[in-house]
Amino acid sequence: MYDTVKEWYDGYRFGNLDIYCPWDVINYCFDLKLNPSAKPQNYWMNTSSNNIIRRFINKANSITKKEIELLMDGGSIKKEIRQDLTYRDLDSGIDNLWSILFTTGYLTQCGEDDGGRTELVIPNKEIRWIFAWQIHEWFKEETAKDSGRLERFCRAFMENDVSAIEEGFTSYLKQTISIRDTYGKKEMKENFYHGILLGLFGYMDGWIVSSNAESGEGYCDIIVEDEAEDTGIVIEVKYAEDGAFDDACRKALGQIKDRDYEEVLRDDGVKTIYRYGIACYKKRCRVVAG
Repeated sequence: MYDTVKEWYDGYRFGNLDIYCPWDVINYCFDLKLNPSAKPQNYWMNTSSNNIIRRFINKANSITKKEIELLMDGGSIKKEIRQDLTYRDLDSGIDNLWSILFTTGYLTQCGEDDGGRTELVIPNKEIRWIFAWQIHEWFKEETAKDSGRLERFCRAFMENDVSAIEEGFTSYLKQTISIRDTYGKKEMKENFYHGILLGLFGYMDGWIVSSNAESGEGYCDIIVEDEAEDTGIVIEVKYAEDGAFDDACRKALGQIKDRDYEEVLRDDGVKTIYRYGIACYKKRCRVVAG
């Protein structure tokens, strides 16, 4: 399990030494003794509230959000680090929060420049997961503040208003902090957009929302049923490589039809069914109904 342990729990650097997080390694080895096929867990998550990341995201301006996106995509940033800070200094400025994230292990160093600034990275998959989780929670809270806008966006799906869907989703993409896995498979990138839609739909009372549900001859990304209006929607999300939106939308709609994803809605007696192929690339999207 060496490669798995390294991906999840390595990455810390003290001076010239590369260090694993011992707490994580010990816990995972213990789990593997009990079950040789045990999957890696986020053991750090259970030892801290991780509120420091939430406070950091809440204070982030547009520049800081772009820096967070760079870190989430596997990149690095350079900051002046003060290691004499305490938790009393948290709210005195965003620059201090960078230092606190470093000294508490949410970021680690990978070098310095001539000016004495420290080059920072997210150390491993476990900590990247914690950042992603906190970003999701922050986004849910932010979108819930404007319930009218959120309801109009969701209702557009039930009214087959493609332009409103496209405009609304693009707006939400610009608002959030991107957590795409740039170096991952295309399916992993699609999960980012898939997750945002699920979070937005979760605010609609009376909607039955299914994710990756078995229907027809496969598993559909998102199926929604509104029993009150006897209407359903079927959504397939694709990542548009290099911004090839039209091609990705066609593939999404073709997959919905070829694999008969709407079967489960027909079996429930739903009279009106809308199908949407949604293609996304960075913070843009295109929506086609079919």
